[in-house]
Amino acid sequence: MFQIEEELKKLPAKPGVYIMHDAKDTIIYVGKARVLKNRVRQYFQHSRNKGPKIEQMVTQIARFEYIITDSELEALVLECNLIKEHRPKYNTMLKDDKSYPFIKVTLGEEYPRVLFARRMRKDQAKYYGPYTSAGAVKDSIELIRKLYHVRTCNRKLPAEEGKDRPCLYYHIKQCQAPCQGYISKEEYKKNIDGAVQFLNGNYKNVLFDLEQKMYQASEEMNFEDAAGYRDLIQSVKQIGERQKITGSDGEDKDIVALAMDREDGIVQVFFVREGKLIGRDHFYVKIGQGDDRSTVLSSFLKQFYAGTPFIPKELLIQEEIEDAQIIEEWLTKKRGQRVYVKTPKKGTKEKLVELAYRNARLVLNQDREKIKREEGRTIGAMKQIGDWLELPDVSRVEAYDISNISGFESVGSMIVYEKGKPKRSDYRKFKIKSVQGPNDYASMEEVLTRRFLRGKEKSAGFDRLPDLIMMDGGRGQVNIALKVLENLKLDIPVCGMVKDDNHRTRGLYFNNIEIPIDKGSEGFQLITRIQDEAHRFAIEYHRLLRGKNQIHSILDDIPGIGPTRRKDLMKSFQTIEEIKNASEEELAKLPTMNEKSARQVYEFFHEPDKLR
Repeated sequence: MFQIEEELKKLPAKPGVYIMHDAKDTIIYVGKARVLKNRVRQYFQHSRNKGPKIEQMVTQIARFEYIITDSELEALVLECNLIKEHRPKYNTMLKDDKSYPFIKVTLGEEYPRVLFARRMRKDQAKYYGPYTSAGAVKDSIELIRKLYHVRTCNRKLPAEEGKDRPCLYYHIKQCQAPCQGYISKEEYKKNIDGAVQFLNGNYKNVLFDLEQKMYQASEEMNFEDAAGYRDLIQSVKQIGERQKITGSDGEDKDIVALAMDREDGIVQVFFVREGKLIGRDHFYVKIGQGDDRSTVLSSFLKQFYAGTPFIPKELLIQEEIEDAQIIEEWLTKKRGQRVYVKTPKKGTKEKLVELAYRNARLVLNQDREKIKREEGRTIGAMKQIGDWLELPDVSRVEAYDISNISGFESVGSMIVYEKGKPKRSDYRKFKIKSVQGPNDYASMEEVLTRRFLRGKEKSAGFDRLPDLIMMDGGRGQVNIALKVLENLKLDIPVCGMVKDDNHRTRGLYFNNIEIPIDKGSEGFQLITRIQDEAHRFAIEYHRLLRGKNQIHSILDDIPGIGPTRRKDLMKSFQTIEEIKNASEEELAKLPTMNEKSARQVYEFFHEPDKLR
């Protein structure tokens, strides 16, 4: 048995990461320490004022473990990785997991391209961004193609030059077809240089050139071209307006500010690249009881920059944080160049941080009512159901349904709701194996037995048991579930979602009585959503199996057509109707077919009496 006092004596005086577990062996907190021996002991010293959140956490610690590292920097990296993997309950968690797009110029190629990229890789390309809007990135790339006629295809040039016809972009005058040798490397390089200047924010020359071309086309009475240049001018101006100048230093920096209340926080980040504000975004963080601004900001920086590919030269934050020096060291190592974490006290930078804070506060105030409404629909509705059934702390609910048509391909569905929201990663499908014909009770018994037997065996994907089972029906369905649970010696509450003659929910069947429910309540709405979702999921699976069975039953009857040719047929023609309408010559062109097999397929559909 783990003896905390004894294990505290064994802690080393070295840097590392400590991991707290509760009685169920769930990881509830991960932290780093410069000296493990001192840091971990602090949690169990009664004389220290640890704050309400840590006090509550300590009461749940059943054991701890630790991993020593060679430095505090290594400990910080390991802490970030473990928090991201386990998402412990008592760590301040970043709720959003966003990725941002880049514009990539493949300068390592002989004929470079301008592309949309989700990741920044270590290659010879030049990356611009990250941008907060994928739409803005796509608009910019489209505009660059129109202005500079650069290619976006995947052809390997010049190796594949002339191997295929020029694409559509050549015909609509948005590419000069280097794939055909229609433009020299020198001329193409000028186009790429222009695109790079444009991405660097040099719009004046572009606008001047476009205006001259527009006036010239107009003077020559070529009004269609003039209108095209006019539209390009408008597009360039729109792109330029997105990038407001914030300073003349031309540096990359992120400006980070936090607005928080007792439970929720909004972190606003302004992204400044080469002195221009190219976008902003906000992130939701969960605030623990007793968390201060400095702690939350520190946690945000570690989680956010652990998962983002671009590290700016400078981070401007609104408040000093304890880990600033070690975070600077970590980010410097990630970037490969010096990174500074600063808290400006005056001047333009301080005003930018204040602006970010005002934006964060605005989002928090606007979203507070929205968050409350959402919690009423989810957590509040789940609590309401628990109150009706006199069950405390109902969080995870599982619901089941059976789908078949006259007993054909009976299937069962299991859906999961946690805190009033569907958890689709935990949904499961069951193909009924032991029941013949339309016997919903027997089918449900098989589904529940398979599910909870796997739950007792701690099988992956089935190891978490629900706080409540909701059956799509009344007494009969509930009794089936109770019988299965009794056989497996499991104690889980079961209720039935009872429907009226019009197939609408009217109440809950629980402990041998029907409990009426308020049809105007959030709890009732949640029950309806759970019922509909279980039904939808079962029907969707049944439809999939039915469709597969019908397809294969037809193709299986064709003599000489085995699994490989059936697969080839469906891959090439998509539907049975397309196969039926295909000629012998078209069928024979398939990689796995020959003249004989093509004739067999054709005759099967066109001369059925000969083959059946």
